[in-house]
Amino acid sequence: MHDRDESLTRWRLILGRTAEQQSPHFRLRPDAFQEMLPTGVGPQDLDHALEFVYDSARTGGTGDPTPYIPQWLEQIRTLFDADTLVMIQKDAFERRGLTQMLLQPELLQRLEPNIHLVSTLLALRDQMPDEVKQTAREIIRSVVEEFRKKLENQVRQSVIGALQRNRHSPLRTARNIDWRTTVRKNLKHYLPEHKTIVPERVYFWANEKRFRDWQVIVLVDQSGSMANSAVHASLMAALFASLKVLDTRLVLFSTEVVDVSDYLNEDPVELLFNLQLGGGTDIAQAVAYGTTLIRQPEKCLFILITDLYEGGNPEALLQRLRFLKESKVHVLCLLALEEGKPAYDRTLARQVAALDIPTFASTPRKLLQVMETILKGANP
Repeated sequence: MHDRDESLTRWRLILGRTAEQQSPHFRLRPDAFQEMLPTGVGPQDLDHALEFVYDSARTGGTGDPTPYIPQWLEQIRTLFDADTLVMIQKDAFERRGLTQMLLQPELLQRLEPNIHLVSTLLALRDQMPDEVKQTAREIIRSVVEEFRKKLENQVRQSVIGALQRNRHSPLRTARNIDWRTTVRKNLKHYLPEHKTIVPERVYFWANEKRFRDWQVIVLVDQSGSMANSAVHASLMAALFASLKVLDTRLVLFSTEVVDVSDYLNEDPVELLFNLQLGGGTDIAQAVAYGTTLIRQPEKCLFILITDLYEGGNPEALLQRLRFLKESKVHVLCLLALEEGKPAYDRTLARQVAALDIPTFASTPRKLLQVMETILKGANP
């Protein structure tokens, strides 16, 4: 397939079948993308799968799409990779109004588990029949487990590694030996004839219980636009708490403030079911509550996760954030905690940044890098 033909075919799939009326060059070739599609699947199948979501002529109809959905779900699984599948699935919910399909267990089981789906399920949980709730919990648990597998090691390395840096202990037990530092510091005592190092000094890690003087307070906006970030933030807070080396607090807010810190050491799925996604936003009130939790300002990492669309008092918010900075609290303002370009109040974001508070959108991995820098004692 020549480059020109491939380009025309791609544009045909983007524009839909109406493009064929404009030019015969846009007709789908039966051999298009043969090397990319599964055996027995042709470009027409790809076109039909995309048409169900993106064809404006079809989506304008009033027919019930439900009978076709199981077939469509199976079809897109064979046609697209995981990342594309998540995007198409999300677009189907928004463009085709397929939210009701999430209330049917047999259809719900066919969906690709991901953070977007978790957010949608949590928002719909009060409408779910009991048999659907069980399926929803299983899906959410699979996403939680996948998130844990991806980030647990990095959380451990970033947090514990930063806290252990330059923290050596006189407590001389074998399990506390810092082998890396011991070898590095004693290289000059290497004996070539014996191919060994005779250490002049052995270095030991401090007892991990001493590390809990560092406090992490995570305040999470639960408004609808922050749903995915709220899920990510809750799961990260649970990972921090599981390390037992940080005093971790998790506070959820809309126009009300809910401290769910007591759930951090329990089932993460139950933690997520405490999210109340949607509603208004009073960020200043949440920051005021979070301030009351601070024990030692210079040892506190205060993470505010919000798009800064303040329904409360912006001046009060800025005043409280200024107080935290002047108190030597390490403050971060995350405009989102997920991939992609977020929508946020740019005016208020500039005002927060002017307080010398890092204000940015972040992924979970990037947040860990920033936290590691702060815990090591440097500026983010």
